[in-house]
Order: sequence, then structure tokens, then C-alpha cells
Amino acid sequence: MAHDLSALSPEYLAFWGEYLMPTLTTLRTDGTPHVVPVGVTYDAGQRIARIITRKDSTKVKNVLAAGADGATVAVCQVDKGRWATLEGIGRVRTDSESVADAVRRYAERYGRTPTPNPDRVMIEIAVTKAMGRA
Repeated sequence: MAHDLSALSPEYLAFWGEYLMPTLTTLRTDGTPHVVPVGVTYDAGQRIARIITRKDSTKVKNVLAAGADGATVAVCQVDKGRWATLEGIGRVRTDSESVADAVRRYAERYGRTPTPNPDRVMIEIAVTKAMGRA
């Protein structure tokens, strides 16, 4: 079920705040999907999902390989009969301010601050579509 990004229900937004481990799907250069569990936060006002990760991860390599316009990606989470997917354009952010903001948001959602990591980057998803039953 598709949702209007400008009118997401409180239940849908609350679902993205629960302690769940979504998956991120990126595409390899051969077009096959790469699906991995991630921690993700969603800012509905900005329509941005954020994922912190290592700069040498496969997901980062896949996003970078798509070029300057970014990569089509999706994050999805499931809890019994509830599910939600956010699709959009992913880009890698390396500046310390963006990464620190993503770490702060992660700590708010998951209740723990990740160990400092000089190789940490952030995948920022400009969300273009929301689906689900949450």
C-alpha cells in the first residue's frame, strides 16, 4: 500500500521509531540486489532516511558506483503483520557534521551511541516513496 509522503500517519511514523533492524537494498554493478540489515532513522519533515556505516562497506561501494546522481535504494522493516518500506535516492555523505547528526539520530532511535569510528560515513536517502501497513 502506497502512502502520501506529505501525510504519513502517526502510526506509520511511530513504526519508524521502534527498535527494529530494517534492511537496506542496494544494487550491485551487475544489477543484482545486495540486502543487509542496518540501523536507520527517518526524518519525515525532511523526507530523509539516514544510515551510518563504514566507508569500505559493500553498500557504500554500491551507492558510489551509481555515480553523482545517487543510487536507487530501499529500506524495509517488518514486525509480524506490520511492515514499511521507504524508497529513494541514496548518496554517501562524509562530512563530519552530517555523520555526527546521523549518529545522534541513531542513538535516539536505538538507545545507544555507536563506538567512535574514523571510517564512519552516512548513507542519506532522499525518500521518494513510502509503502506499508504499519
